[in-house]
Amino acid sequence: MPARPRITARNARFQQWEALLSNRNKRTRSREFLVQGVRPISLAVRYGWPVKALLYDDSRELSQWARELLRTVPAEQVAMAPDLLSDLGEKDGGAPEIVAVVEMPADDLDRLRGGSGFLGVCFDRPTSPGNIGSVIRSADAFGADGFIVSGHAADIYDPKSVRASTGSLFAVPAVRVPSPATVMDWVAARRAAGTPLVLVGTDEKGECEVFDFDFTQPVLLLVGNETSGLSNAWRDLCDHTVSIPMTGSASSLNAANAATAVLYEAHRQRLAAARRP
Repeated sequence: MPARPRITARNARFQQWEALLSNRNKRTRSREFLVQGVRPISLAVRYGWPVKALLYDDSRELSQWARELLRTVPAEQVAMAPDLLSDLGEKDGGAPEIVAVVEMPADDLDRLRGGSGFLGVCFDRPTSPGNIGSVIRSADAFGADGFIVSGHAADIYDPKSVRASTGSLFAVPAVRVPSPATVMDWVAARRAAGTPLVLVGTDEKGECEVFDFDFTQPVLLLVGNETSGLSNAWRDLCDHTVSIPMTGSASSLNAANAATAVLYEAHRQRLAAARRP
């Protein structure tokens, strides 16, 4: 068996991986990103995402999980000095056991699954990668079929987004698109194929409260930018808008919290409909 490579200095290869943490252009060009943590790496493997390399700390006794990963995943294995692996894992308390280099899928809206019961989320120009990951996590928890980021926005594959999704990024198809026009072409194709997809925007002055809207139909939920809300282009494309009734002094919710509240209501309605005799 050939010896596995070992990196102990900040050589060119290490610097390429390090750049994936902070340089979006390099992530996009290489179509690779870093994944840290047992659950995210495990879900990436479970859902069949191509793992290009497994970087591990060979100076420690690895857990059964790590040993099994190295034994079963068909990826390059690179031993690395603990301080270097700690930098790639962005951990203050020492090096993680393993950091995975994972291949990005194509930004193809046809990756979004779901038919007549489709439920999806489109996030308009989000600026916070943490919010992106949080909405993906909620989309996964409440049965959404896909997630779209539209316009000039933070990156789905930013480490903060990947961590905030706690692995849900690998379970829910997530796609980046440049503009509403790209999404609307896809919506038109779905409608032509027989799925009466409805675009529903969240807005504090929505035409009805979220509880009064029928979310059992095929829905693409539109969530606005954290500061300015939905763009005028998306507002014009909404078939309906819904508001979340609130009490207390808060006048609005964080974008990720608002998306979670609406996704929960959609999930609740669909569960109730499925249980009806």
